[in-house]
Amino acid sequence: MTDVNLPAIIKNTLPVLDDLTAALGIPRSILASDEEIGSAWSSLPSVLNKIPAELRTEQLAKMCIAVASGLFDSALNYVWNCSIVELREKVKRFGLNVVSQITGKPSFDEQVLIDLKDADLLNLCLKLNLITEDGFYFLDQCRDIRNNFSAAHPGVGNIDNHEFIAFTNRCAKYALNNEYNPVGVDLAGFLIAIKAGKFTPEQTNQWVLRIAKTHEAQQGLIFGTMHGIYCDPASHEEARVNALAITSEFAKGFSPKAKSDFINRHHDYIAKGDEKRHKASQQFFEKLQILDLLDAHEVHSLISNAAKKLMAVHQSYDNFYNEPPFAERLRTLSEQGATPDTVKQELVETIVTCAVGNQYGVSHLATPHYRKLIRGFSPAEVEIMLSLPSEKNILARRMKFSSPCNERYKEFVNLIDPSTVPSKVASAYAEYLK
Repeated sequence: MTDVNLPAIIKNTLPVLDDLTAALGIPRSILASDEEIGSAWSSLPSVLNKIPAELRTEQLAKMCIAVASGLFDSALNYVWNCSIVELREKVKRFGLNVVSQITGKPSFDEQVLIDLKDADLLNLCLKLNLITEDGFYFLDQCRDIRNNFSAAHPGVGNIDNHEFIAFTNRCAKYALNNEYNPVGVDLAGFLIAIKAGKFTPEQTNQWVLRIAKTHEAQQGLIFGTMHGIYCDPASHEEARVNALAITSEFAKGFSPKAKSDFINRHHDYIAKGDEKRHKASQQFFEKLQILDLLDAHEVHSLISNAAKKLMAVHQSYDNFYNEPPFAERLRTLSEQGATPDTVKQELVETIVTCAVGNQYGVSHLATPHYRKLIRGFSPAEVEIMLSLPSEKNILARRMKFSSPCNERYKEFVNLIDPSTVPSKVASAYAEYLK
């Protein structure tokens, strides 16, 4: 970007101002003083250098001429108009059709944009994340100054060189800048694509890139829509898969508002007794690994049901081949936050019983899941595990009558970190390590 170096014209300009005001018979004091003009002129280049070359339009050239003439009120108007034009361009680059979807206005076209009052334009830019909250605050002050102290309206007073430079600097920093301009996602087109058929990896990547480039408010709207599509019993499976694939790319960075919206919609399903959507919503949370957002009693229910299904498969015919997916699901569930105390007994007993197996052996493909689960046991869960052999349960009976089961139990005890063993079961732990 080429730096701005203003010509040294002040020495030639100032005498002309004296002659001009004298010829008209008006006091020289109606214009800025020589000192103020000189100070503003010397400060202008550093401010103008903040503005990209492509935005240094004729309005800014007129602003400079006005400054050289001591007309700070006119100069204010020129730089403000330049700022308003660029803010409109930012909205256009974002996408007028997308703005229409977000604002709910059926026909938000270029003429509607032009007709917006400056205050409404600033509010729209803030909503679209085209300016920051700081930018909105300072530009709104500039709007007020322009309305009361510029040549656009009868002024209520005059501004000096410092106030003018501060005004121009704010416009340059918050309106006339090279900051990243997010581009909105055409929601109507996006939803058509979601429902048209299963995305290819290239399609998924393309939509993820577009969503990543839009602002947080629209992202939240999109995530909520994806949740709704996934939970809708009328949605085709391909649409549900697409919705999950897109949303999962952003799961680790959900904003607090997005999380709140998920929870509110989930609770609405419960309140309305919509069991199908409620179950689908639970699955959505599970797939995105955000179960920690759900209430403890819901997490309890999910883990308990998964444990029951695993135990049922474990005790059924051909269990060694059927266990792995059930073991994996239980592991996935238990890794998504702290396990509620109310379900720890059932969880630990199921994991350890299935891990130890029976007199015929174990499910080798499920064993890695069991090992990982046991390594991650909390002190409370370790205490439950070390207490199981002395209680009345399937594990205790197997260990009593099968030495291979007994040996496998000892192997799993060796996976426990000594630092997690409560003193209450320390002696049992030491005994099994012998």
